[in-house]
Amino acid sequence: MTLPLEGRRAIVCGSTQGIGRACAERLASDGAHVTLLARNPDALAEVRDTLPVPLKQKHAWIAGDFTDWEGTARSVSEFLEDRGEVDILVNNSGGPPPGRAYDADPASFLEAMKPHLMLSQALVQAVVPGMQAKKFGRIINIISTSVLMPIRGLGVSNTVRGAMGNWARTLADELAGDGITVNNVLPGFTETGRLSSIFERKAEKAGTTPEKIRQQIVNGIPARRIGKPEELAALIAFLSSDDAGYICGASIPVDGGRLAAL
Repeated sequence: MTLPLEGRRAIVCGSTQGIGRACAERLASDGAHVTLLARNPDALAEVRDTLPVPLKQKHAWIAGDFTDWEGTARSVSEFLEDRGEVDILVNNSGGPPPGRAYDADPASFLEAMKPHLMLSQALVQAVVPGMQAKKFGRIINIISTSVLMPIRGLGVSNTVRGAMGNWARTLADELAGDGITVNNVLPGFTETGRLSSIFERKAEKAGTTPEKIRQQIVNGIPARRIGKPEELAALIAFLSSDDAGYICGASIPVDGGRLAAL
């Protein structure tokens, strides 16, 4: 059996649920050795034990609180010293609480940077030397369509996601000559626990039901449905492959055509 990611080693952040978990499962099914990175050790162990092993891969996990970006980065560096370099890094972290940018405490912007930009930067610095030595690397950032168009009511998130987008494009220019690609995947409305929570909060504020909020959202999506985590994972798996070697510095929406219709 030959699979597109056979022999590759990947670290997937936020991989015990939602898009991150779907990504870990897809990379594993395509032959990669996957290391999960998230907060909860019990959840990490459970997901690791259910990952596909078509090539008898050895999957692993690292526990880390993403708000403690320095401690999490140290744990990853120690893991790399013990297990060796990785080929694929998928940066992924849950978004900050909703609310208007104007109403946000200034400190909330700094706090939101920790599990996003600061952790991602520290992880890149941990994995890139090994990628440079092999002249191969894939850094993929799961961000948001707010990189291209801010989303009303997500002021802090829009700001942090925008910073991530420009950081990634800058890295793409700096690292492409080393055989390392850096790309952004921009999920639109996707079936996750966070999306359900957003619908519930919007419904409570509007005095309606989450189902009606969902239908309003669906009506504004040309594909007329909410996306699936597995659809994001399919793109991430492709961007991780040898075939995607000339795609670098891209920010790719996976949103059912929503941005195109604006």
